[in-house]
Amino acid sequence: MKSSPAGWLTAFARLGFAARGLVYLLVGGVAIDAALNGGRPSDNQGVMGTLADKPGGQLLLILCAIGFAGYAFWRLTEAALDPEHRGRTMKGKFDRVGYAFSGVIHIGLAFAALRLSTRQGSSPNGAPGDETMRDWSAWLMDQPAGLVLLMAVAVMLLATAGAQAIKAYKANFDELGGDVPAPDKVRLLGRIGYAARALVFAMMAWFLANVVLHRNPEEAGGLGAALRQLRAEDQGPLLLLIVAAGLALFGVFSIVEARYRRLHVATPYM
Repeated sequence: MKSSPAGWLTAFARLGFAARGLVYLLVGGVAIDAALNGGRPSDNQGVMGTLADKPGGQLLLILCAIGFAGYAFWRLTEAALDPEHRGRTMKGKFDRVGYAFSGVIHIGLAFAALRLSTRQGSSPNGAPGDETMRDWSAWLMDQPAGLVLLMAVAVMLLATAGAQAIKAYKANFDELGGDVPAPDKVRLLGRIGYAARALVFAMMAWFLANVVLHRNPEEAGGLGAALRQLRAEDQGPLLLLIVAAGLALFGVFSIVEARYRRLHVATPYM
């Protein structure tokens, strides 16, 4: 009996959750080491570059690329086909825009993982995502209405941070209550992880807002810049340690989601 397209999409989406979990575990681990021993926090692309240099790393990156692509396709179909029946309310529209945004981000991660797995890109160190954000911001500023678009992205990042904070506060993880419900203790992992992500997304939104206000693309930054900024604050190593631990726990939570999350899938051919 042949598997349905929805079945394949579900499997790839679950692989995507696992890949996301692995990357966040590595990002959190590197940041914890930076908080305790000094050094430079990394970001998603940076830890994937480190992974490429490890035994079996290229195979893991290929699996990550497949997983990220599957996750991206699932998110984009959620945005376009609304299998969860979010509807046309303001909240439903916001959710679907967020799904599309997440899908685009994970397409980029899939290509980055694939390039590194085939050695078509150099193995980046540190936080190459920051340079990508600066280059992208500079390009966008040169386009018609570029500053407006940059501010729109900043607002979207801030809204995402707010949604993550609400998720952390309410701990409403109904999507983990499928046919095989996840253990209740997993909710604590989710709360801590989402809180850490909310802070990081808010900082990234602030970086982009400063790009617009100061007309300076060099002020753009991603995950790595946010972690470095935390370390530069008063009690910086402690702040970085707390947020890094939260990101690592979000990685664990994502791996749990790969097993237990209830997925609503749809394809254009269903």
